[in-house]
Amino acid sequence: MATGGAPWPGAVLGPALLIGVLVTGCAGAEKADGAAGPSTAARGGGSPSPSATPPEELCAKLVSHWSLEVLDGDTYGDYQSMGLSNGQYDILREVVDEARAEKKRAGATAARRLIERRARTGCEEWYRSGGPGEGPWS
Repeated sequence: MATGGAPWPGAVLGPALLIGVLVTGCAGAEKADGAAGPSTAARGGGSPSPSATPPEELCAKLVSHWSLEVLDGDTYGDYQSMGLSNGQYDILREVVDEARAEKKRAGATAARRLIERRARTGCEEWYRSGGPGEGPWS
């Protein structure tokens, strides 16, 4: 007759699993004062996340920013160092050329307005026609 042997593994595993389920299930329960438990975010509660910026708008912001930086300079720099794709850089070059002419004709304020307007329309047109492709030159 054997005595003092190790208990059957199921005898220990069953209660451990039951305790784990009970603790996990109660983690998101409401407290006595009605406040939510610590797992409100995990259950999908809380405020919704903000919506993402549309790609046309992000393009317009980037092109506008760099166009203003380049307007008075005599070089453009590298499109990759600006965080632009090749297509966005093409828009920037057109916008800056137009803005330089506008600055000579009507002043710096008019050139800034032109940059904002042309960057937006250029990016909208670019994305309407397909926007960036998969390769590095898009």
